[in-house]
Amino acid sequence: MCYDSHNKAKKTEIIWDLGDIVVEDEPESFWSTHIMGHSHGFQPVIFRNRTDGLLHLKAMEWGVIPYYIKDEAAYAIQRNTMLNARSERILDDRSSYWHKIRNRRCLVPMTGTYEHRAIAGWKKKVPYFIKPKGLNTFYIPGLYSVAELPDRETGELLPRYTYTIITRAANSVMKQIHNAGTDTGRMPLFLPLDLCKEWLKEELNEDEYRKILNYEIPSEELEYWPVFTIRSPKLRPDGLDKDAPYEWPALPPLGVD
Repeated sequence: MCYDSHNKAKKTEIIWDLGDIVVEDEPESFWSTHIMGHSHGFQPVIFRNRTDGLLHLKAMEWGVIPYYIKDEAAYAIQRNTMLNARSERILDDRSSYWHKIRNRRCLVPMTGTYEHRAIAGWKKKVPYFIKPKGLNTFYIPGLYSVAELPDRETGELLPRYTYTIITRAANSVMKQIHNAGTDTGRMPLFLPLDLCKEWLKEELNEDEYRKILNYEIPSEELEYWPVFTIRSPKLRPDGLDKDAPYEWPALPPLGVD
């Protein structure tokens, strides 16, 4: 699943792609070469505000807290299961929370995602950096939720904006990268810009919604390379950035695992 991302998206790029946006929080304030979902940190998210009907860019926490939750501490472990929403459940699983908030659509700007590849005989998985070809910034569709919870310092009830990223069954190349684990064979729902804009329309009928959820990016439209590490604090021996290509000795080609 998608639990690790890279975001150095600039406001100017986002406005160029999506048009006028009410900027509540500057995206540059949340720049990072590695964002780990399980830390539930703030990231800039684009959504259509229900009051003024305009697109807004607001900092939200990764990992949905449902609107009915009153005890955040008791929900902490379950929240780790709300980092990703399976596309197959949003419209068809009427018992899921994703179905309940299906009209709270948002886009999460990114400049890359990370995934681990397992190789037979290797003790550790090899991390990969992945993004659509030729794009500095791209957008993953998501859903957002608003819960009223006590402020951690003052106890005052405040709205907490949280989001999830939508995933789907992996294409042929992503199956070879995300090839192990309990959620093997998944990938973020990479969308072309025209479908990203459609995702943020005020209303989507069911056919339009399904067209977006069923989109599968062709493997040849992704670029990817191995990197040194994702989550480890260990410094790269070559001193380069976390997202820079790293040459693993004797790394077999994809599909040879």
